[in-house]
Amino acid sequence: MDTAGDDGGHGREGGVRFGVLDETSRMESRVALTPDMATRLAKLGVTCMVQEGAGVAASYRDEDYRKAGAQVCARQEILDQIDALGFIDRPSSELIKAIRPGTWVLGMLASLTDPDYLQELEGAGLVGLAMERLPRQLSSAQSMDEMSSQNSVMGYKAVLLAANEYGSFLPMMTTAAGTIRPAKVLVLGAGIAGLQAIGTAKRLGAVVTAYDVRPASRGEVESLGGKFLDLGLDFSQGQGEGGYARQLTVQEQSAQQAAVDGKAADFDIVITTAKVPGRKPPVLLTQAGVSNLHPGAVVVDCAASDLGGNVEGSRVGSFTTQGGVRIIGAPNLPSQVATTASNLLARNLADTLAHFLRQGRLSLDMTDELDQALVVAGCGQEPAPAAGSEEK
Repeated sequence: MDTAGDDGGHGREGGVRFGVLDETSRMESRVALTPDMATRLAKLGVTCMVQEGAGVAASYRDEDYRKAGAQVCARQEILDQIDALGFIDRPSSELIKAIRPGTWVLGMLASLTDPDYLQELEGAGLVGLAMERLPRQLSSAQSMDEMSSQNSVMGYKAVLLAANEYGSFLPMMTTAAGTIRPAKVLVLGAGIAGLQAIGTAKRLGAVVTAYDVRPASRGEVESLGGKFLDLGLDFSQGQGEGGYARQLTVQEQSAQQAAVDGKAADFDIVITTAKVPGRKPPVLLTQAGVSNLHPGAVVVDCAASDLGGNVEGSRVGSFTTQGGVRIIGAPNLPSQVATTASNLLARNLADTLAHFLRQGRLSLDMTDELDQALVVAGCGQEPAPAAGSEEK
């Protein structure tokens, strides 16, 4: 359906209104819009509305938003007037009921694993844009790639977290009391997060080894000064769609697990980053592999979630095994670098919104490849009138 430039467009007289709500929680410090992006969107004719205090945890004050031309409002005022909402995560079922029909919702909607949620959006008359479906291979979509930007932050923070938990230095140190050898770090998964982890660990002076099933990853690992872990296996078709690692077969996973388990004993720190978007992550290190690690070793599982993790037995949070290995399930590391992570995420959302601005209105063109990929609910929905105003 091509609705670009017709009455299916979303936006009242005076331009499009884009808002973000306060999503701050014990686990979340990011905000989906920064003052810089509010200024950027204003130049495109978009009025930005931010809930009071939404950016405080990420070091963005209400007055910073006001200086950037954004409106700082109460939550209900935003819900009553908004044309589009940007989210770090996704609106809850309760919030969906409070959002005006016709509103556009941008965020990580878990559309690959939760069809019932998409039905909720559809039933509420909302237009859903699922950021996890962005076709990464399109050069025009690179600045919208929220997964890449947040995974980069995740890989960086994972190394700092591991270094803080590890009981020795990462670099080699020569002291009057003797020489301390550098830590040996193994990174499993050499995508965006893994490559950032490799580079960060190298800069801190560790000896870094990495592994990924994708053939192209060897050159990327070595270009950062890491060694590629040779498991003696050939997953020549390890590249999946959109630049992500594909899901391995059961036989391939078993072979990989056994090989990694056998190599694990050589390392002080293991960082796992192998996520398969919207699906259960592959187990890269089993309990046998964890048992091979020496007491005091640290494992950071960035893929830990309710669906499982890359490390058998890992969970969100941290614990120490009976063998003295520290395992940290850390799926939300970008929130611990909230200022920079918010800045990157806000750019992703702002550029995505800008893509759908056609003739000063939000509209869909389902002949466009990005529209086809991102729109998962509500194609062609008409906006409801804002409270206290007439539909234009």
